[in-house]
Amino acid sequence: MAAPEFSQEQLDEIYAFAVDLGRKAGQLLLESVEKRLDGGSQTIEEKDSAVDIVTQTDEDVEAFIKSSIHDRYPAHKFLGEESYAKGQSREYLIDEQPTWCIDPLDGTVNFTHIFPMFCVSIGFIVNHRPVIGVIYAPFQDQLFSSCVNRGAWLNEKRRLPLIHKPSIPPMPPTAPGKCILSCEWGKDRRDIPDGNMYRKIESFLNLAAETGSRGGKGGMVHGVRSLGSATLDLAYTAMGSFDIWWEGGCWEWDVAAGIAILLEAGGLVTTANPPEDPETAPIEEYKLGSRLYLGISRPAGPSETETGRQSQERTVREVWKRVRQLDFSRPGA
Repeated sequence: MAAPEFSQEQLDEIYAFAVDLGRKAGQLLLESVEKRLDGGSQTIEEKDSAVDIVTQTDEDVEAFIKSSIHDRYPAHKFLGEESYAKGQSREYLIDEQPTWCIDPLDGTVNFTHIFPMFCVSIGFIVNHRPVIGVIYAPFQDQLFSSCVNRGAWLNEKRRLPLIHKPSIPPMPPTAPGKCILSCEWGKDRRDIPDGNMYRKIESFLNLAAETGSRGGKGGMVHGVRSLGSATLDLAYTAMGSFDIWWEGGCWEWDVAAGIAILLEAGGLVTTANPPEDPETAPIEEYKLGSRLYLGISRPAGPSETETGRQSQERTVREVWKRVRQLDFSRPGA
């Protein structure tokens, strides 16, 4: 069956619904925090590891979002982190049909520690492409949102990226030098020599070390940020506060809304894994189910020698030269 086509008017209506739903779901997260502050308890269960956890709040908020979507759009498919995690398959399940891809609480570990970097993530996907994204971090009252052809916004008032007048600053000529790098330790903490955790740490060292060190791989980034939420990492990249986001191991509900927002803000998203020849290999589009992502912020303003897009692609290649291949393969992706 062919996927339905959506007019801009229909997408605008779905976007308004998603924004309202994101705010309501975020309010539920805040209410759960307030109950704990008043002496209530929070049930916490482990999934695949001690840092891969689920709370009753995750499940309650997902149930609220799923019910709200089903009541309004019963023909649309739904994919949520908690319902997916309870299944036996780890296959990529998104197809051409309109699909809501939801993380009811990204940053669950942060949430349990009452570290404010947690959020609800709502992505709407058509033909494998996120066309609407809503991310709401209720503790900071920050709403990131986008609808295709309508731009990306912070709290529906400030256009993203934040700095865009009179022009968007160009990416540094020494990138990744003078850039802010966003990355996460992830949930794969297996102590396996040359496993994913070791490869991530080596990549972090390469990007952070002084220029020219580590066999020429030292990137000397301005700083390394790890928010504990891939969703918010992406939102801050769309905002232009982070320049580079490199990630392996997150799932489609972690990134669907953020990719929609970053792309609508003029960013670039490709694969985290470097090709054999980073200098000349084509920079291909991201694959939503790949669990491997590299995002570059803002459609940087042109310099005397290159366009904004060229500066983004140059930054991709310089990151690729300094990172290791990660192994997060899965069936169906």
